[in-house]
Amino acid sequence: MTTIREDDFIQSVQNALQYISYYHSIDFVHAMHNAWKQEQSPAARDAMAQILINSRMCAEGHRPICQDTGIVVVFLDIGMQVRWDSSRSVEDMVNEAVRRAYLDPDNPLRASIVSDPAGKRINTGDNTPAVIHSRLVSGDRVDIIVAAKGGGSENKARFTTLNPSDDLADWVVNQVPGMGAGWCPPGILGIGVGGTAEKAMLLAKRSLMAPIDIQQLRQHGPATRIEELRLEICDRVNATGIGAQGLGGLTTVLDVKILEYPTHAASLPVAIIPNCAATRHLHLQLDGSGAVFPQPPSLDEWPEVPWDAATRSRRINLDELQSGELQGWQPGDTLLLSGHLLTGRDAAHRRIVETIERGESLPNGLDFRNRFIYYVGPVDPVGDEAVGPAGPTTATRMDKFTDTMLEKTGLIGMIGKAERGPQALDSIRRHKAVYLIATGGAAYLVSRSIQSAKIIAWPELGMEAIYEFEVRDMPVTVAVDSRGESIHRSGPERWRQKIAEIPVTTEN
Repeated sequence: MTTIREDDFIQSVQNALQYISYYHSIDFVHAMHNAWKQEQSPAARDAMAQILINSRMCAEGHRPICQDTGIVVVFLDIGMQVRWDSSRSVEDMVNEAVRRAYLDPDNPLRASIVSDPAGKRINTGDNTPAVIHSRLVSGDRVDIIVAAKGGGSENKARFTTLNPSDDLADWVVNQVPGMGAGWCPPGILGIGVGGTAEKAMLLAKRSLMAPIDIQQLRQHGPATRIEELRLEICDRVNATGIGAQGLGGLTTVLDVKILEYPTHAASLPVAIIPNCAATRHLHLQLDGSGAVFPQPPSLDEWPEVPWDAATRSRRINLDELQSGELQGWQPGDTLLLSGHLLTGRDAAHRRIVETIERGESLPNGLDFRNRFIYYVGPVDPVGDEAVGPAGPTTATRMDKFTDTMLEKTGLIGMIGKAERGPQALDSIRRHKAVYLIATGGAAYLVSRSIQSAKIIAWPELGMEAIYEFEVRDMPVTVAVDSRGESIHRSGPERWRQKIAEIPVTTEN
């Protein structure tokens, strides 16, 4: 009989959550580096370089890889011979660990969880509760897998029930273009096959907890139908040309994971859940001997990646920019922004639009004329930071507000991640505005360009309050120009044709 003490369990989960906030798993680092070395698309290669540099910076500085530090997901396999020395439930212990990890003053993590999700959506303030999946298994150990899943990738989950005779690979590959770039490729596709609807989704999520090993699978060859499917889907998805951040390129997925379970003879349930470029998970085991403190990886595992944005980017002074100057910017142009910009996400946009519709004035100091808005919810700063990691959020969530913002406020540009929908593209074209992207998965790197930050409006919104940032050489790419032309359309189309025309060997 093994006794697991309350403090040991809580400390171990807390340690794991802090660990995965700033350490990529080394298999991911190596897979991303291999993809970067093979990549031929300059835009995609640049994005992957930023992700790798950001990864090393976070490992060195112990700061979050992404500003979206995720919803916590915990898988527990509890041995039948385990005894608990605690007055709390296992669920309560997990949530106490989450609370402590996310409120850690040395590395505070962003609280993103809201209660009353179909109503007032009130932030819980400490990122609780976690999503917990428990199983009772044989043995006298507690196996724990701790993960943190960002909203951008979670929002792209897909499920269907196919006919047993349908082609599973066809359905998966056909879903990926519709997922867009909001899940921050290149990443991993987790696929669950079989069981029931909820079982397939759980299988897809759990499959993402395994190490990246598609390269080894290529080398020794598939031995099962599932392994054949992994290779087929990986190759076909990469042949779409979507590429890093949806900019077009050779690598869209680093790996494809599949777990299966027996199902009803009339059914073929299939689920997809992607893991983004901030993939975060860790496996622990408690044996009663005390808390687990994960061993930090050696910094030698991170490659030296050359990246000099200044040599190929145009410097832009936001404080002197006029709307007419945007007309010469082209999709794919790289810029370094300096000056002042405003921030805002879903909640702030809703308040702005509601204020305008009521005929009221915006709060004092909130003036969008000839200015840019950055779609971001930053992590709280520590030490001498102006702001914590501050990468972009998915821009399509702001599409329904875009026309009002451009027409009524004098806004001339937006910064986010991933593509814009038809409604926003049309509005950008009509108002001769532009949309820029920062690299998703490079939040700490982006934050180092932010010199100061102050809240301008609605501080009660927490990380969704409107800030004014002063930035210096913030790296961005023109995604949509003033004519409404989008690199998220042209880039993948161009690279899909290139991949089809030339033999391409991928090792990832």
